[in-house]
Amino acid sequence: MKLLIADDDPQLVRALRITLGAHGYDVVEASDGAAAITSAAQARPDIILLDLGMPQLDGIQVIQALRGWTNAPIIVVSGRTGSADKVEALDAGADDYVTKPFQIDELLARLRALSRRTPGSTGESVVSFGDVVVDLASKSVARDGHRVHLTPTEWRMLEHLARNPGALVTRQDLLKEIWGSDQVTDSGYLRLYMSQLRKKLEASPAEPVHLLTESGMGYRLVL
Repeated sequence: MKLLIADDDPQLVRALRITLGAHGYDVVEASDGAAAITSAAQARPDIILLDLGMPQLDGIQVIQALRGWTNAPIIVVSGRTGSADKVEALDAGADDYVTKPFQIDELLARLRALSRRTPGSTGESVVSFGDVVVDLASKSVARDGHRVHLTPTEWRMLEHLARNPGALVTRQDLLKEIWGSDQVTDSGYLRLYMSQLRKKLEASPAEPVHLLTESGMGYRLVL
């Protein structure tokens, strides 16, 4: 089983690599948040051990980025013991939380539990349609090899569609995903943002073939 350890403490990483390797785990390492995201996309680990206080991107940002495209279990291993930190990490998408210092037997037990509960399969981190490439891990979009700038709201809309290619995404789902509430009234906002996405990503925005409207229901991304 492949395990990604993302922590900027080299001594701890070395100790875990030796110990977990002896228990049959194939260990991949990352020393900062950005490297953690890149390593996860490249190595496709079955389980991720993640520290919260890392350079580049903190652990919460890493969890949020990973949850855009993978369901691999994430165990936060952190020196932060406050309940607010634990709640924030779990709400962001972590599956478990272990505080430092910890006993290796406890960590191994939690790894075994997550291994049994979750198959560890991951989704694709890159979604392509036409001449567009959407990288869910790095939160970037390129068209014909050139970077495309999206506003935060445009990105959230595209990201949600890209995580569900081919599936109908209802207006209410998008409103909840973008604004955090399914009680928000559309008032034409979604049509406006979809129009902007088509101008940036469709060859013929007036006759889209990938970013489609399902009349009266929502939208669909066709690859």
